[in-house]
Amino acid sequence: MSGKIHDKGFMVLTGYLKGKYGYDKPLSLSASISFEQSYSEVDGDSASSAELCALLSAISELPLAQGIGITGAVNQNGDIQAIGSATQKIEGFFDICKSRGLTNGQGVIIPRDNLKHLALNDEVTEAVEAGSFHIYGVSTVDEGIEVLTGVPAGEWLEEKGYPDGTVHSKVEQRLRDMARAARRFSRSMQNGS
Repeated sequence: MSGKIHDKGFMVLTGYLKGKYGYDKPLSLSASISFEQSYSEVDGDSASSAELCALLSAISELPLAQGIGITGAVNQNGDIQAIGSATQKIEGFFDICKSRGLTNGQGVIIPRDNLKHLALNDEVTEAVEAGSFHIYGVSTVDEGIEVLTGVPAGEWLEEKGYPDGTVHSKVEQRLRDMARAARRFSRSMQNGS
């Protein structure tokens, strides 16, 4: 039940994963994302950064902060691109957080390019100024995943790879573990075990 723009956004995620983690090996990965209780077509690419962060979380087994929303289109290089209706999306998420009780840890991640165009209502502006709600402007998925996990994303180091303990090192290790498990399974099937 997704539209053509959303489907293209998902192909961009595939390109990102192959570029980030398939640099020295073939990468075979199957993943699915479901919009529960959606009975109408989902379209647009403004959820692609959220989808990518959800995939990185699932693979790395690092949980994402549940009080922080995220919106923004992402390209194959991991750059977060501007989206439409940012003000309405922030205000809508704020209203949900407020109805459940503000905790000072809630907020929303948006493309940095959208910051200059925001025209937030007074209630949201006051909550941001008071520190009870946060707006994080990011330029890359790495910046967003750091906000959501509290873990450094990790920059690729020539000859060393991703630094231990980073999001990307955990994703990389988990992908290697899955590849080894797939090879073991394949060998056992060939041997009739």
